[in-house]
Amino acid sequence: MAKIVIDTNVIISAAFGGNPLRVVVHALEEHEVYLSDKIEKELSGVFPRLIKKLSEEQISFLQGKIQQLANLVRHITISRPVVLSRDPKDDHYLSLCKEVKADFLITGDKDLLSISPEDLKKNGITCRIVTPQEFLESIS
Repeated sequence: MAKIVIDTNVIISAAFGGNPLRVVVHALEEHEVYLSDKIEKELSGVFPRLIKKLSEEQISFLQGKIQQLANLVRHITISRPVVLSRDPKDDHYLSLCKEVKADFLITGDKDLLSISPEDLKKNGITCRIVTPQEFLESIS
């Protein structure tokens, strides 16, 4: 059973199907998925930005699914932040990965995906940073 951290963008994209949905479903059914309070707040903060793109019904559906997800994951508080990514907002994901000794960080974020395994290791992070497609390929 792998320890997994999933980027907010992948979680939101899961509501629309495709590989992100397959990743989230598989991760929840077969592995341990971790979120922090900060990531949950980030997820909640997405809804105001989606008002122009989605109907009220779609937003309500998405909020319900994210609440279900939040009830199924392990909630972690970060004790030691990591500073490594080009985008400081992404450091929280890396901090969570380090905190839980994650096996995977699943993301589509180019800043996170560009971090070398050597840099991760130097910072005490042992996970692989992969796209949803790469994660699905690694488990099949």
